[in-house]
Amino acid sequence: MVVPFGPPPRASAIGWRLPPFYCPIPDAVHPRRDVLEKRAVAWLDATGIFRDATDRAWSIATHSTDFSCRMIPHGRDEPLLLFIEWNHWAFALDDIWHDTGAADVNTAHIVDLNARISRCLEAPGSAMLGDSPFDAALEDLAARTRAVATPVQLRRVAEGMRDWLFGASWQVSNIERRVMPTLSDYVALRPSINGTRFSLAWSEIANGFEVPAAELASPPVQALTEAAGFVVSCDNDLFSYAKEDDHETTDQNIVNVLVHHNGTSADRALTEALAIRDRAMTLFLRLRDRIARDAGPDLRRYLEALGHYIAGCIRWMNAAPRYASPRNRYELPVPGATYGITWRDTPSDPETGPLPIPAAAWWWDELDALSRPPRHSPRNHRTSDLHHAPRAPEEDPSAGGAGTRGERSAAEV
Repeated sequence: MVVPFGPPPRASAIGWRLPPFYCPIPDAVHPRRDVLEKRAVAWLDATGIFRDATDRAWSIATHSTDFSCRMIPHGRDEPLLLFIEWNHWAFALDDIWHDTGAADVNTAHIVDLNARISRCLEAPGSAMLGDSPFDAALEDLAARTRAVATPVQLRRVAEGMRDWLFGASWQVSNIERRVMPTLSDYVALRPSINGTRFSLAWSEIANGFEVPAAELASPPVQALTEAAGFVVSCDNDLFSYAKEDDHETTDQNIVNVLVHHNGTSADRALTEALAIRDRAMTLFLRLRDRIARDAGPDLRRYLEALGHYIAGCIRWMNAAPRYASPRNRYELPVPGATYGITWRDTPSDPETGPLPIPAAAWWWDELDALSRPPRHSPRNHRTSDLHHAPRAPEEDPSAGGAGTRGERSAAEV
């Protein structure tokens, strides 16, 4: 329940008490979170992007440091600080442009803005932005990102940003056309709107690893990434429901999608949404464990990062005033505000089969493909063909090793 501050706030259609969360993944947080928070706020103050003290308070109320430090609990300070500052900037972009809920939104303007933002990171000196404090802050973030990331890591950040801005443009176009997406369309695009791949690229940078391209781009890992992004997005839809229910247009979240297309009540849609989310969570756990059996050390660290992403986001949003004391109900953020979430040990939907949603069904296809025994195996020991080039027929099979595996066991990932 939200900490009281003046008269009790108006409850949203799904209420303040959220259903128990199913997330059997350990939580962790960076030990220098408080120090990083002070440094991030100092950077925010130096940018001059706030219009007034109220905007400043609501930017800090995003708890971007807590989000980043729970998602990357073992990261190096400097790149982690940069990720925190990116998140503050991204929340400001959402609030000012992407997520206004205004009926007169102009998609063409948003697409143009998003294209310029993308090129700012990819093309130094492209001069595609203006000279406002908001633009200058982006230029600073882009320059520092290019300095700290490897070429591969930078490409993944840039691609993650494009994916996020592409999803945001699609969402804005729906608002302008007054279209509520179908459930399958929503599942397909929601991880992009959430910035899933942008955030995960920072896990590699801050933790100092780089997943081989063939492993990261493999269909099973991409399915797992989408499933993680969808679970986090469902959770965000629940925590942010009250924050956005005063928009001129009906907000696009999984509850409202189900209400609109199934003709059901918000309470019933909440139950349905939770069942969909929990079945995706079950798939995530099973697919992650299966991938981990043959994963190299960097891919195993990526699998661990996905778990931190899901578990950390729940705990972050639970106590972030941005969600627990939303701006459409309070003049200022409420210190100590929280949803007071509870937990459950089992999923609300015990089924393990594919969801009847076309955009998600392929996640289970990848699990099934990995679970099938191979038709034949050239080796009598467990290894992964992902990490070794095929041997020529004349080579001695004993000449090559099985490779070095990561130090973490599958149970620890």
